[in-house]
Amino acid sequence: MRVDRVRMLNFKCYGDADLTLERGVTVVHGVNGSGKSTLLEAVFFALYGSKALDDRTLDDVITTGENESEVELWFTHDNREYHIERHLKLRGDRATTTKCVLETPEDTIEGARDVRKTVTELLRMDAEAFVNCAYVRQGEVNKLIHASPSERQDMIDDLLQLGALEEYRERASDARLGVKSVLDGQREVLDDVRSQVEQKEEQDLHETLNTLEKERDELTEQIDHYEAQRDQAVETLETAQEVLERHEETREEIETLGEEIDDLQSKITETERDREDAKDEIRERKEAREELADERNELLADLEREVDPGADSGAETSVEQHIDDLEERDEELQDDLADVRVSIQTKTETADRLREEADDLETRADEARTDADEIESELETTESEIGDREEKLSELEDEIDELRGRFVGGDKDEDEDKDEDEDKDEDEDEDTTDNLTVAFGEAETRLAELESDREDAVAERNDLTADLRTVENAIEEGEALLEEGKCPECGQSVEDSPHVDVLAEKREEAEELEAERETLAAEIEALDERIEQVEDLQEAERRVERLADNRDNVEQLLAQKRETIADRREQCTELREEADELESDAEAKREEASELESEVDEVRVELGKINGERSAIKETLQALRRLREIADERAELERQIVTRRERRADWQEMNEERRETLSAKRDRKRELEDEFDDARVEAAREDRQNADTYIEQVEEKLDDLEEQRDDVQGTIGGVEEKLDELERLRDRLVAVEETCETLESLYDEAETLQTTYGELRSDLRQQNVETLERLLNETFDLVYQNDSYAAIDLDGDYQLTVYQKDGESLDPEQLSGGERALFNLSLRCAIYRLLAEGVEGAAPMPPLILDEPTVFLDSGHVTQLVSLVESMRDLGVEQIVVVSHDQELVGAADSLVRVEKDATSNRSRLERGEPPEAALLASE
Repeated sequence: MRVDRVRMLNFKCYGDADLTLERGVTVVHGVNGSGKSTLLEAVFFALYGSKALDDRTLDDVITTGENESEVELWFTHDNREYHIERHLKLRGDRATTTKCVLETPEDTIEGARDVRKTVTELLRMDAEAFVNCAYVRQGEVNKLIHASPSERQDMIDDLLQLGALEEYRERASDARLGVKSVLDGQREVLDDVRSQVEQKEEQDLHETLNTLEKERDELTEQIDHYEAQRDQAVETLETAQEVLERHEETREEIETLGEEIDDLQSKITETERDREDAKDEIRERKEAREELADERNELLADLEREVDPGADSGAETSVEQHIDDLEERDEELQDDLADVRVSIQTKTETADRLREEADDLETRADEARTDADEIESELETTESEIGDREEKLSELEDEIDELRGRFVGGDKDEDEDKDEDEDKDEDEDEDTTDNLTVAFGEAETRLAELESDREDAVAERNDLTADLRTVENAIEEGEALLEEGKCPECGQSVEDSPHVDVLAEKREEAEELEAERETLAAEIEALDERIEQVEDLQEAERRVERLADNRDNVEQLLAQKRETIADRREQCTELREEADELESDAEAKREEASELESEVDEVRVELGKINGERSAIKETLQALRRLREIADERAELERQIVTRRERRADWQEMNEERRETLSAKRDRKRELEDEFDDARVEAAREDRQNADTYIEQVEEKLDDLEEQRDDVQGTIGGVEEKLDELERLRDRLVAVEETCETLESLYDEAETLQTTYGELRSDLRQQNVETLERLLNETFDLVYQNDSYAAIDLDGDYQLTVYQKDGESLDPEQLSGGERALFNLSLRCAIYRLLAEGVEGAAPMPPLILDEPTVFLDSGHVTQLVSLVESMRDLGVEQIVVVSHDQELVGAADSLVRVEKDATSNRSRLERGEPPEAALLASE
């Protein structure tokens, strides 16, 4: 796997950053706190989302003061390209994932959970495994060493995918225990079922069933006998009941006929009253119809006979036609009225708009004239400034000439000064304070020469002073001997002593040295004066340069202002011309607005005429519509009159039919009264009573017999159920015996599977331990060549032991801080190599990422770390990313990324740099 590119927006300390990573060793460097580790955290977060945040939340990812954050990661895995994009947004006080998409060569996967699952399957490691193998985070360099052997075993087993075998072994163990539990339960069930079968076989259920069935048959015969006698009694009862019911029906029918006769008589009377009421209503509606005819005639007279008052149908047709004509005319007037109103509104709005435009034009004209006046005032000021600056320019020229006059040839131009300087004698040692000459531009050189001369003179004076002190000491020693007369050590006379003989020479030498020192002191003083003069001249040169720059600036500014004056004068003329044009346009628009107002007044007159005509039409329409209503009301009254006449005829016919029915019912009532027989009814009542008594007695006997038979039948059912249960228990006994045999076989298989998984895991772990130990020693030997350590031992429980060359064993915790860090990095790299080489052949491993691995290392251990990184690169690790500010690691990089933080915005930025070798080659 190779990380190709990472982009961040508002991710922690990064505002907007985009970085492309290359193959080989990339070193991310910068000062502490600049955001180097955050770059790696962005890659980790893009891959695993919230699982990469440890105890932090999504809120911590978003840059302080921002509401959204984005991270994108492009990477290549197994020569196929992938792209992950994650978006976060603050909602209230919590951050949520608004977008999480993984683009694969085959599909697009959405959702944080599904993306993390796909990445885990793709890399064959989750977030925890990623930081235990490929990503050595800052401060976790000693994580594997500080872990206990069991923790180290779990971490490495998970990385080597041995955890799955342990999981399978545990599942097999759980399955074995589960089978054992079920088997024990089934054995208990088997014992219980076998005991129940034996108990039921001892009860002799078949003999009991035969006895009960014989008793049930005898009871059934008795019940059949009594039921036959009961059926005869029931038949007698039904015959008597039929006679009595017929008698009751006849009596009820006679009563019903009497009620119906009374009802018919009542209805005939009521219907006759309704006919009289209908007759009165017909008379009332005829009177109302006449009143409406009078109202219609009055309306027609008011309308001046616009509608022919002839036949009703003709008048109504004329009224409808006239209404339609007037409504059509009213609609035409409404359309005309709308058009007139639109015309008034349009013309009024246009007039208002023209006045507004005129006001705007006049305002713009005033502004233009104001601007022109301001420009003229500004031109006067500018012309005054030009005069001042021309005067200033003259003063600058005078000051420059004055300063240049202090130099040799200072009143000539620079070219003449150069020619003259080339002809001068370069030796100016004979210059004195009064006749010091320096050409313009040579003050700095001359000053350096004088300061060098002064340093030489001071050094010479110091040497003379030392010599003088030596001579003076010799003189003092000789004078002291002369005063003593004898040598204080040997007691000899000092008159002929060498110290006394050379005393005069020493005094003469001292005088000469003193004279030379005074001469040098005078020379140094003269040089100091010359240096002071040359320093003044050097300051004059600087002053001339500044004045020349000011002069050039003033000249440039004068040129610009002269150009500006011409432009501004032309602008002023254009503004006044524009103001005249704007005022002319404003006047034209006001005239056009006045014309539109006159047109509006004319249209308003037309509007009044239309409204007057519509008012007259409205009054006429009201009268015509009332005529139409009167016609409708008269027609409705006529219809009601006809309806009531028809009802009176129907009611008369209905009463005639009722009278015929009344006569028939009276005849039927007389017939029924003649058929009524009291003796027959009394005999039927006696038969019914006897039958009821017998049936009651026989029912009690039958209930008793049926109860006995039911008890016997219930007992038979219980015995049959026990027999069925016995058969079921026998079948179940066979099934449970078969189940126990199956479970015993399954238990043996689960135990074998558990042992197999354990042995396989142990064998694979031992193979991986041996390979890991070999790779760890190879890596450790590379790092600690010619050192005091001989080998590393890794046992099957992942207990690590370091052996010195003298054979003594050490726990890794006994190593120094730097050695422990290198030991852990060696172990990490060995695990990385094992995963890359030993899982299904060559596996596409993620980049090896080291975050600040030099925290616990001194300079010597850093060199060994560089060797370790280079060895991993040589072994074929496609991409190694190291975060460090160590210059030795920077020098070993194939590519550099520099991280800097802006102190003002507190935002980090990334810069691509060149490795030192490339920069060196570029400089050559």
